[in-house]
Parts: sequence; structure tokens; C-alpha cells
Amino acid sequence: MTERHDSDLTLAERFPDLLSRLFASAPFELLRRDLLKLFLRHRLQPEIGLEGTCLYDCTRQEFAAVARALQQADLSCTMHAPFADLAPGGADPEILRATRYKLEKILELIELFAPKVIVCHLGYEDNKHSFDYPSWIERAAETWRRLAEPADAAGVRLVLENTYETDPATHLEIFNRLNPPDVGFCLDVGHTLAFAGNSWRDWLPALAPWLGHLHLHDNHGDGDRHLPVGAGRFDFAGLFDYLRRNDLHPTMTLEAFSEDDLVKSLEALSSMELPEAPEV
Repeated sequence: MTERHDSDLTLAERFPDLLSRLFASAPFELLRRDLLKLFLRHRLQPEIGLEGTCLYDCTRQEFAAVARALQQADLSCTMHAPFADLAPGGADPEILRATRYKLEKILELIELFAPKVIVCHLGYEDNKHSFDYPSWIERAAETWRRLAEPADAAGVRLVLENTYETDPATHLEIFNRLNPPDVGFCLDVGHTLAFAGNSWRDWLPALAPWLGHLHLHDNHGDGDRHLPVGAGRFDFAGLFDYLRRNDLHPTMTLEAFSEDDLVKSLEALSSMELPEAPEV
């Protein structure tokens, strides 16, 4: 019998337990072209990124073709909403209307993809929005309510990710205005280092009751580098221990920007004691 080396194996064969529990970032524009073949071969479950203009430019048939291929392969997915140029709490009514229109187009895709969660950036930046904080909170809460309630009715949870926020206060303000089953928290571990300059300990346990999803990547605190897990200085061991001790079971996405970095992250995670997570 011929010996098979790691390079001959699919990622699903090398990391079966991990890949049954993880998603991997996949921009839709790449997924609908060459990337889908890679995901099907390795049985990777995508977090489908909807940045750019694909929500306007791609037809329902193009979205349906990708959804059908994933379903035929028995692969789940999550979805990542667009965030560039959007203002979920914007003061300009026309910009706010355009933001809500673009975000709400995601709802049209729920029936096709049946995503486990939909990830959105909360979108608060203190240097831009603090002068009008109460009004920003009210407008943003309404934006997320308009997504969260119909998503929840379709069996999908909306989770709001930390990006440029430096502490959990604004997420808490929003969550306290929405129904807890409708909305959750996505802890982006790389953003805590790169943008907030702190650690998961500054975000959990304050947001632990809402924790629904994790974005896993690494850096050294000098920028949002999206390094493989373990290649920077994020405290993954401490985070995973906290989740185990507190019986928290978020879904997880590896935000790797190359196949090589994805493999390195999987290799690093395979040597760690991860918390139990729902199979996806």
C-alpha cells in the first residue's frame, strides 16, 4: 500500500475534527470563480464575504449556483455583511438609507444559503461619532433591528463584530436595545490587538452572554495583519480556557487570506485544547 503524505491529503482528511467545527473566509467574488473548487475539494465551510458590489452586480442565479454546490456537498456556511463605506448610525439620512438598503439585501440570500450566522461590523468609531453618541446609538440600533428581526424569524442569528471600538460599551448599548435572541456578539480576536490595543479579557465577560461567533487570526498589535493563529501574540490558550470554563460554545471562522496561512492556522489549532463547539 502506497504511503500518503500530508501534501496528498485533503484538509478534511488531515483535520477532520477541526473542519467539522470551523468556517473559513471566502469572498463571494472569488468563491463563484475558482475558490469554490478549493472549498469543495477540502470540504471547507465558507464564511461568505459580501464586500464590494456583488450584492448589486451578481444575479440570484449566480448566488443560487454557489449555494446549491455547497448544499450538494453537505457544507454549511456563514455570511459576512459588507462594511466599507457604510454608516449604520449615520446622521445624513440619504447615507443612512443607502446603508440600510445595502445591508438589507443580505436578507434576500437567507433562503438560498441558510447561513448559521450573519456577521456585521457594528461600525462605531469614537473619533467620528462620540460628539453625537446618543443619536448615533438610536439610529444604529434601528439599523440592526431591521436586519436582526427578519433574520431571527428565518432562523439565523445576526452577530455584531468589534472593529474600531476600544471597549464593549457600545456593543452593550446596542444589545440592550435589541432582543437578545435576535442578536449576538462576534469577537474578532485580531481586532482587539490591532485596533483596541487590549485583549479578550477587556471584552469578555462583559459580552459573554451575547457571544455567538469568533473570528480567529493573529497579529503583534501593529496592525490588522491577519497572520495565522499562533504567529502573533494573541492569547488563544487563555481565551479557549475561558470559554471551556464558562460553558461557552461560539461558532468560529478562520480569517486566513491564503491557503498556506489557513493550513498554518489549522496546524496551530490542532495542538490546542479548543472548547466544545457546535458541529457546523
